[in-house]
Amino acid sequence: MKINRDFLAPKGDYRNLIVYKKAECIYALTYHFAHRFLKIGDRTIDQMVQAARSGKQNIIEGSAASATSRESEIKLFNVAKASFDELLADYEDYILTRGLSYWDEAKKSRVRDYCKKQTDASHYLAIAPSRDAETIANLSITLIRQELYLLIRLIEAAKQKFIAEGGIREEMTRARLNHRSKTN
Repeated sequence: MKINRDFLAPKGDYRNLIVYKKAECIYALTYHFAHRFLKIGDRTIDQMVQAARSGKQNIIEGSAASATSRESEIKLFNVAKASFDELLADYEDYILTRGLSYWDEAKKSRVRDYCKKQTDASHYLAIAPSRDAETIANLSITLIRQELYLLIRLIEAAKQKFIAEGGIREEMTRARLNHRSKTN
């Protein structure tokens, strides 16, 4: 049997997306941070970990949904963005309420460059035990801001693809019309 690729074309593997790899890094670092620096029983532990997990998982779901529903794809990527926005606010609150400092522009710039190249969650988990709360919070903020930028680009690309190609109904109609023109 020949596989018809006129519509419902196979999508790429979300694991290869930089936006997903960075989400894995954020989740791993947040899990470590929350369990190391927040007190047992603090609801913020669950909230931070769940926001990081939600962001990562919604990238997976959005990628899977993209085959049949551009609307769902866009919505799920927006949910991922909202989760990371929430997580960013939690890290900023942590720094503010504990009288910690944000990194200066020179340090932020160096770390931004470093984080652009480093997308392996195990790397961040390896360095986390030797870093203090202020360092991990600032590092996480840097990663989350990069993630938000990537998600905005991903959402815009999905929107443009919808405008250019339509959704599943349009793809099915084009495939049917194409089939009819070949058989007539």
